[in-house]
Amino acid sequence: MSPFLPIPYALPTALLALALLLKFPTFLRASRDPDVRATTLLLTWATAVLVVITPVNIERLNVLTGIPNIAAPWAYSFLTASCATGLTMIMRWREEPSEGRRRRIRRIYWLYTGVIAVLWLTFLLADVPTARIYDLDTYYAGTPWMREHILLYITAHMVSSLVAASMLWKWFPEVVNRWLKTGVVFLQLGFASGLVFDVAKTAAIGARWAGRDWDVLSTRVAPPFALLQAALVALGFIVPQAGPFLQKWIRDQRDYRRLGPLWRAVRVLTPAAAKARFGPWTSLDLRLMQRQQRIHDALRVLSPYLDADLYRRARRAVRAGNDTPNADGIAGAVVLSAAISACLQGGPPPPAHPRTPQLGAVVSDHIEAIATALHHPHTVDGIRRRVTITESTDSHA
Repeated sequence: MSPFLPIPYALPTALLALALLLKFPTFLRASRDPDVRATTLLLTWATAVLVVITPVNIERLNVLTGIPNIAAPWAYSFLTASCATGLTMIMRWREEPSEGRRRRIRRIYWLYTGVIAVLWLTFLLADVPTARIYDLDTYYAGTPWMREHILLYITAHMVSSLVAASMLWKWFPEVVNRWLKTGVVFLQLGFASGLVFDVAKTAAIGARWAGRDWDVLSTRVAPPFALLQAALVALGFIVPQAGPFLQKWIRDQRDYRRLGPLWRAVRVLTPAAAKARFGPWTSLDLRLMQRQQRIHDALRVLSPYLDADLYRRARRAVRAGNDTPNADGIAGAVVLSAAISACLQGGPPPPAHPRTPQLGAVVSDHIEAIATALHHPHTVDGIRRRVTITESTDSHA
């Protein structure tokens, strides 16, 4: 523990707390899923560690309980629990469900539960009357039972970091999913940072036993690597789950915005069914689905008014101009605009052309291109005026 300002503790703590908050709704919906449960527990333990080891909270615990240094077994217990959960999470990622995997996971949990029990036992047996906020590990490095207490948590942490790093190193070449691969990289960096923390702590304690003062390794060098490990491991477990969600959200947001001009163009038509009312907290995918459905409903209404001849002339005009490759989109936007006007005026549909394929299907196949074209209404209006004038000129010739 170190005389750092609260800000270095606050940053990884806030990251972990945010990850836990985002994960909690999933936990409520799928609490029986072992992966969801393990991830939630891991984030809970890791957040608890950083909350407890913040210097101001160490002092508060000492005052509230009246027990000097009571924060040590609490923090080290949470740290040990997060080590166990991290190992089991990696095993779940690497291996298919099997009885052998379940036995190994149970063995890890029982082993680390035993470590936590011994941590509390050694603390209760130790005589640590002087509260130490920043240098507890080196100050009590030679104290019976507290010495064992400190070595036990460091050893448990070091072993879990080594085993986790080894498993990830062997598994990395087999990982195909890019989000999972990124998560593995974060985890490897995190466990490497944890090993630096362990080595610095061990060196400082060893120096104490040898009668030397290397406390700076414990109080100044080690803590930043512990905080870095917390942040990196959190990202390692968050990215593979949040990454695909974020990717889908960005794609849906792009599609939702892209369809905006087309949706605004067709919403003047009377919908075939009552519009579902969504609140401000309605998920983006539902709003996107409603927008897509509204457009397809409008296309069915407009189908008799889609002028195939106008579509062909608009497409030729766009290609003749050589100003854009989006000929199908602009031609579809021209036809759709004309169809909306004709439908609203209540006029008769244009004459059908037997040899022309159903234009409604053609328009439906180019929805995104039409929506993109409608982002530039001046271009669409210009093409529409051009082909309308050409048609009028041809009819008077």
